[in-house]
This record gives sequence, C-alpha cells and structure tokens, in this order.
Amino acid sequence: MPSTPRPLRKLGFLTIGLFDAADPARGHESTLKIIELGERLGFDSAWVRHRHLQYGISSPVAVLAAASQRTRRIELGTAVIPLGWENPLRLAEDLATVDLLSGGRLNPGVSVGPPMHYEQVKEALYPDTADAEDFSYERVRRLLDFVRGKAATDFSGVEGFEVFSDVVQPHSPGLGRRMWYGGGSLGSARWAGEHGMNLLTSSVVKAETTENTENTENTDGEADFAAIQLALIKKFRAHHPDGEAARVSQGLVVIPTDSASPRQRATYEAYAAKRLPRTAAPQGPGRLLFAPDLVGTSAEIAERLRAHAAFREVDEVAFALPFTFEHEDYVQILTDMATKLGPALGWRPAG
Repeated sequence: MPSTPRPLRKLGFLTIGLFDAADPARGHESTLKIIELGERLGFDSAWVRHRHLQYGISSPVAVLAAASQRTRRIELGTAVIPLGWENPLRLAEDLATVDLLSGGRLNPGVSVGPPMHYEQVKEALYPDTADAEDFSYERVRRLLDFVRGKAATDFSGVEGFEVFSDVVQPHSPGLGRRMWYGGGSLGSARWAGEHGMNLLTSSVVKAETTENTENTENTDGEADFAAIQLALIKKFRAHHPDGEAARVSQGLVVIPTDSASPRQRATYEAYAAKRLPRTAAPQGPGRLLFAPDLVGTSAEIAERLRAHAAFREVDEVAFALPFTFEHEDYVQILTDMATKLGPALGWRPAG
C-alpha cells in the first residue's frame, strides 16, 4: 500500500434512472430530482447510466441537458455511452451543445464494442451496414477528433446565404479534456491513456491472464478485484501524458446505512447478498470479475475503502446507486454519503 493515500477530492454518484413503462415521465423526473438533491448536498458530480430497449435512461445527453438547466454547479457525466449505438459526428454535436448549455460541466464517458444483443437488434439499428460497422477503438478516436476540433470535412465557407464550417459546431473548447473512457481491461486502460482521456473504473473488471497480472491474485490463488483494478490504474497512468496526475474515477456500489430505517437496511442487505455469489470468481467467457457491494455504516465502509488497493490510488469517486430501490431510499443513501461517508474519507462538500 502507498504510505500516503490520496485524499478524496471529488465525490460523485451514479444512477441508472429506472422508470415504469406505464409512467416513464415519473422516473425521469425522479432522476432529475436526485441530481438536484446531489447539488444541494455538495456532491461534485452526478452521472447517469445508459440503457437501450430497457427501462432505464436511453438518452442520457437529453436528460443531462434538462439537468443542466436545473442546476448551476454540479458536474454532469455519462457512465457510459456505448458508442456502438452512436454516430460519432452526431454525438459530438450533442455533447458540445449540452456542454455549452451547462457552462462547461459535462463529463462524457464512453465505451466501445458491439451493441448488446447485436444479432437481435442489428437489423433495426444498422439495416444496410450491420456487417461493415466498426466497433473498435477507432470509433472513440473519431469522436475525440470531432470533439477536439479536428476537421470533419474538406468543405467550408459561404454557399448562397448559408455559412458552413469544416469542424463540428458548436465547438466547446474545454470538452476534449473532459472525455472519459469506461474501461475494465488492461488494453482499454492503455488506449485511454495514450489518447489523453480520463479513466472510469467501475465495480467490474476483466480478470486477464496476460501481461502484468502476476500480482493480481490473493493468497489463495484467486483473482483479486482490488489488485486487478490497481493494475488498470497503473497501466493507464503509465501511458497518459499527465502521468500520475491523470484523472481516474472509481465507481463501486456503496450503500451507507447510518440513517436508514430497519426496512431499508433489510432491503439493502438482501440486495447485496443476492449479488454476492457473482463476486467469488470470474464470470463467463469474458472472465468478468465483480466487486462486492459495500453495505454498512459510513465508518465501516470508510474502513473497507481505505484498505482497498485501488481506492488508495484515486482522489475522486462516483459511487454507484443500486438499480432497483425507491426514490426515498436514494435520498437516504445520498444524504448519508454526503454528510457521513464523504467526511469520513476526508472529503468536503462543494459550496
């Protein structure tokens, strides 16, 4: 462990924004109210997940555009937009627009790979180009180029009464430094670093058996989540122009219970217990390893985090809210995070 852990500088939270199919507006309004609450509590950032053909936020950029008009300070992020569903040029336009509307508070997080259930959705998504679509890092590079002001065409100037630009408009100059990559593998961490992005790490990593993984097992020879996540952070910073100063945010599922009612505590503990078996060993052909959900008092959670090898290397977090809880549960969890857990980790609320 490092002799001097990094003090927690930025505290954020992540929500999936679930809604009832019979009343989707109510769920979206709940998400916006949670973001507003986060700002009042002094959180530094609020992040939304991205779901397609499910009952969660399918258009995070639109949701954050609304949030930008109901808040003034809190940073707004996506964790993450799967670029397999997006046209990089059009997305660059949307991101820059919302960043300007928010006053430079947008933190877009993205990832690559084929869309989930691609065989079932490809005819609807890419009916003419499904087999030709490129879902590699090249898709991220194109987005970065457009956001950072590289030319999208060789044509610009005046045509009749209209003026054309060769770069994406509007352009938001600071947005290029606030682009994040959601990565759980060494390859992703390295690519993000080489391309000057920030790194989002979550409660899922890939238990790889290739380079630099000789120290990512515990004493029983089992994959060690914290050690694997630490290896990702080190790989990322080793290849980033900013080195040790490169931004990394950790996103574990954290549920403080300081002010929770007996019903809430029972609900939270049952939720974590149901998900615990998947943390015992890597899952599926991708060998995905999940971190246990952290449930307990803020003092108990802070102690566990301070012993977490990867947490000791970051100075900002976006703790993930559980998927299926009620609005009042999220209010209690966020309030305890801001008033109990954050201060226990050395964090101070933003003014």
